Amino acid sequence: MGTPERLPANESHAQDSFLVIGEGLFTEGLRSAVAPAAAPATARRFRFSRLGRRGTQVSRQIRVAVARAMAHTGGGSTGIPAGYTYLGQFIDHDLTFDKSDLRPDISPAEMLQNRSPALDLDSLYGAGPGSAGSAKFFEANRRKLKTGTTVKTSNANPAAKGFDLPRAGAKALMPDRRNDENLAVAQTHAAFIRFHNRVVEELASVPADQRFRRARQAVTKHYQWMIRHDYLPRICEPSVVDDVFLNGRKVFEVGVDPTDVPTMPVEFSIAAFRLGHSMVRASYEWNAVFGPDIATLPTLFDFSGTSGFLTKANPLPANWPADWRRLYDFPAASHPELKAPPGKFNRAMRIDTRLVVALATLPPKTLGLNRPPNPRIRLNLAFRNLERAKMVKLASGQGMVRFLKENGVNVKALTKAQIRDGSGGASLAGLNAQQRKAFLDHTPLWFYVLREAELNGGKLAGAGARIVAETFHRAMEGSRHSIVRDTGFKPEFGPDTQTFNMPDLLFFAFDGKAALLNPVKPE
Repeated sequence: MGTPERLPANESHAQDSFLVIGEGLFTEGLRSAVAPAAAPATARRFRFSRLGRRGTQVSRQIRVAVARAMAHTGGGSTGIPAGYTYLGQFIDHDLTFDKSDLRPDISPAEMLQNRSPALDLDSLYGAGPGSAGSAKFFEANRRKLKTGTTVKTSNANPAAKGFDLPRAGAKALMPDRRNDENLAVAQTHAAFIRFHNRVVEELASVPADQRFRRARQAVTKHYQWMIRHDYLPRICEPSVVDDVFLNGRKVFEVGVDPTDVPTMPVEFSIAAFRLGHSMVRASYEWNAVFGPDIATLPTLFDFSGTSGFLTKANPLPANWPADWRRLYDFPAASHPELKAPPGKFNRAMRIDTRLVVALATLPPKTLGLNRPPNPRIRLNLAFRNLERAKMVKLASGQGMVRFLKENGVNVKALTKAQIRDGSGGASLAGLNAQQRKAFLDHTPLWFYVLREAELNGGKLAGAGARIVAETFHRAMEGSRHSIVRDTGFKPEFGPDTQTFNMPDLLFFAFDGKAALLNPVKPE
């Protein structure tokens, strides 16, 4: 999660560029003095903002040592089902995609964007079926989204429509190809395609020319409800989430016109919402055919189009779709047929300062490279996160706590001993005394947020929880369809008008059929 870098021609994570309002463009360690020109009120511009002050950055030697320590042993499991790891990645791509070419010499006129840091599912819909650039994502009727078909692997697993992404040549037909960089997030995207198409079917009585608009509105609001009531309380201290959604924001875009296009705080994008990296498992009980000996993290990258080998001519094999019972906890009382086989349920790794070893060496293709870079530390995900923070001069954890307190947020600072020792997380023993002092005085915000969670049983607390909750609240408020503005909205596709979580979304999307939620049969 937390990957706002723009995508070059091959649409991978190659270069980081951040246009920060009032500061200019930060890119690959450089800063352009370009300031965005005033834009028409109707323009949707992707813009980063800064919550607090700039911070003091630790040295490269410290960043390298800490990154290696974080991706050395991996973390422990938690009670969070593993599917929420990749739901978080899907949400992140909805929030943070910026498809402009942000060069250091970019002109103000080139800064206008067609996507926004709002929770409006433009990663699914693009600009809608009426747009020449997005029409290709839709069926000819301009209401349903296209689906993909798997390729037969055995008589038990024949080709099946709707279990792969739609593909054209070497690319998936989707607005954000990062959702095809690993199989888990690709399957999540395919499930959202199904959800939209099922909602379209539910609206059969609505005039045809209004059906897509009504479906997108319903899908977006159910999606936001699920994030507010299911996803956020799993990753954040629930009391912080409730406080923000009931009492409003205290630090982020306070008092703005609710319908203004939101900005994206760099503290969220580069630090707080990179929590999902620590939730990634090294391997998964994926389905009836592939267990953890085969369904490893590198394999999930391979079975994709952006990072792997899938194309229109070589689509997903029919024995590779997800068994959703193994990734989400369907209520046993109402869905006994959707209980995972004994010992086969996957739980996310604890949100803490450790990453699984596989994330120390990312596939070069995810960075837009055909071969490993020099130095190879650039493949280490923890190092990349710490480098981004240095690039934009991000506030330290201590600086962010001070900022929050100054603005009336009751947040408790971690002590130096807590930052140093943690609770079963990354060890700082590899730092010498001078380096350790610098790190404890100016702790990178990403590490600080993860240490807060580590000391809180694996849920964001303190500064991290506040940043995440306020950013999500504003992203929902500023969406074209918003449950924050529409306070009377109630879900209609769950078990009741108060409940709609990710298992409910999947159950509805897959027609409530166990055979579709668990499509792969033993071979």
